[in-house]
Amino acid sequence: MLDLSRLLPGPFASLLLGDFGADVIKIEDLGVGDYVRAYPPYVEGVEETAKSSAFLALNRNKRSIRIDLKTSEGREVLLRLAEDADVLLETFRPGVLDKLGVGYEALRARNPRLVYCAISGYGQTGPLRDRAGHDLNYLSLAGVAALNGVRDGAPVNGGVQIADVGGGALMGVIGILTALRHAERSGEGQFVDVSMTDGALAWTALESGGALRGERPTRGHGLLTGQHVCYRPYPAADGYISVAGLEPKFWLAFCRGVDREDLVPHQFDPPESEACAAVEQITRSRTRAEWAAFNAEHDACIEPIWELHEALESDLVREREMVVELDQPGATTPVRGLGIPIKLSATPGDPRRRPAPSLGEHTGEVLRELGYDDDQIGAMIAAGGAAGPRR
Repeated sequence: MLDLSRLLPGPFASLLLGDFGADVIKIEDLGVGDYVRAYPPYVEGVEETAKSSAFLALNRNKRSIRIDLKTSEGREVLLRLAEDADVLLETFRPGVLDKLGVGYEALRARNPRLVYCAISGYGQTGPLRDRAGHDLNYLSLAGVAALNGVRDGAPVNGGVQIADVGGGALMGVIGILTALRHAERSGEGQFVDVSMTDGALAWTALESGGALRGERPTRGHGLLTGQHVCYRPYPAADGYISVAGLEPKFWLAFCRGVDREDLVPHQFDPPESEACAAVEQITRSRTRAEWAAFNAEHDACIEPIWELHEALESDLVREREMVVELDQPGATTPVRGLGIPIKLSATPGDPRRRPAPSLGEHTGEVLRELGYDDDQIGAMIAAGGAAGPRR
């Protein structure tokens, strides 16, 4: 797999595939490489160039080479790599690689089986194809940002990048795997056009179902976004908990457990109601741990709302192996990272095959695999078509 992407959406997609055994060759430029290498700017104990915590999180199980696609030598390297590749992934604005002479048609001429996946903000067609954007912009135009926030309040930023990861990376992986299956059967590759805005819009399937029938979903007024007493976050004595008694049996279990069966008929009252105030008074009377114990006894769909650092240290995450220790060259101690979220019984992934690479760490190795000898590699580096590790 050839990965020309940067930052979050593309690298997250290739991370998932790399964890399950794909040979991911990360193609970076002769400058700073993937911008995420410098953000956030420091990881304690790591002394080499791949020390950004974000870079480490997204780029294990990959090899890094540095080539300049503005040179004929660099373009030829990419074309030769594509001859034996199954997949190429890129996140440039539409048409960038075409202008360089290494777009889909040029690569397909070398390898008709190639699956070419382009993840972009607004897709390869349409009125916004050439516009720059970020996650918040894509969510804004997909109608998602308008749904994020408190009842009748202003929109708020989401806590994670839904469009980048959910709308871009995950949709990209699905498209790649689907196209690979077709290529396996037919010998024919194809172009996979993933728009992060399209993907984010797809996440509104429940809300859009109503909107397309004339409803007008608004933040805080939906079944699952704060409209009802039974499905909301509530304050506890030491933080917050989630009450999600959507089905009557769970709401009944909560009301009986707190000895307030008078609240049973008020399950779907609005948040401004006396019932909501009564529930809030009840939830404030116990700590998050006490509510977790209550839920273990009553099965009422109540859980503590953990901060991220609490979630990462939880028994749940530990037992599911969702935090793993990874060796990283230059680090004085193992680097902790997220585990693999997809558990396969016969072919489990491996997050530890390769540490995140230094910039250009594998340039020479990959070029030799393509048939270049050391003299040719040296000449190419001297001409500016490629570069090895930065010293």
